This record gives sequence, structure tokens and C-alpha cells, in this order.
Amino acid sequence: MSFQDPITLAPIVTERFTLRGLDRSDAGLIDMFAGDERVARMTTSIPHPLPDGATKAFIEQGQSADGMTTWCIDGNAAGYGPLVGLVSLIPMDRKQSEIAYWVAPQFWKSGIASEAVKTLVRENPQGCETIFGSVFQDNPGSARVLTNTGFDYLGDAEAFSVARNAVVPTWTYIYKVPEI
Repeated sequence: MSFQDPITLAPIVTERFTLRGLDRSDAGLIDMFAGDERVARMTTSIPHPLPDGATKAFIEQGQSADGMTTWCIDGNAAGYGPLVGLVSLIPMDRKQSEIAYWVAPQFWKSGIASEAVKTLVRENPQGCETIFGSVFQDNPGSARVLTNTGFDYLGDAEAFSVARNAVVPTWTYIYKVPEI
């Protein structure tokens, strides 16, 4: 498989950052941050250690026309750098999506994750009626990101974490997009 340019996404600009499509040039920073065990352990899908080629494959798959769409949280406007985290929407059926996100550890507790999730939910680029989010129960900071955005607690579940090689208890949240 050749390394192709991802689908171009219209940028979404906020005061502190821009949500933009992934680019091949993001691979190094994604490798560095997603390769950090603290980040990988709080996701279901990032392996640790991060295998060679995983980021390249992720960038290609992250912009597929019918699958998950991923935005880079580009913090250049605030002097944070070209990539401080990622936020994704994974389409489901019946006008539903699941949101997933991570930010680099040096930006934890900065409000960037909350602002990125709020921005994506407000913009609603997939035209969802409902958005779900799930976090590991040992990650209350990510739970606050969802509740700060207006997600409501739905219930407990479990999910497999590749980095932990284990099934981990989760909290699941739901956001009903207001009708316009």
C-alpha cells in the first residue's frame, strides 16, 4: 500500500487551535505522543509499544470516505505546536457516531480536550443526532471532558485496551444533538 494524501477536511478554527485533517507531516508527532504509554493506556486501540508503520496506516485509515474521520488539534495559533492531540468521529448507524480523543500529556488539564470535543460536537460535521463517548474508569479527566461538553452518563461497560492487553471497565456517555 502506498502512502497517500488523506481526504482534505475543512479546518475548524477556535481561539486556541485549529481542528484540521491529518497530514503525512503529522506522523512524527503522532508517533511521539501516541507512543507514550500514558496516552496509549487510556485508549482502546493504540498499542504500546507503537509498532513501526502504525501511524502511517492510521493516517491513511483516519480519513477514509466511509469510516472514522480524525482531526488534528493544531495548536500553532497559541504557540503550542502543530499537533497537541487528535479527535475522531466514528460513524455508527441511525445518525449516530462515537467520539474518541487524546491530547499529549503536557497539555492534560489545560482544557484543550474539552474545547476540542465541544467544538466538534457544536460543528457536528457528520450530521449526527446522537454522539456516544466511552472512557476507562481509571481516567476521570476524560470523563470530565465529556460531562463538561454536555454528555450524560449512560452506564458502565467494558472495552479491550490493546496497550494494556486487558478488558477494562468503562463509563459510557451520550450526547443528544439539539434540533435546530
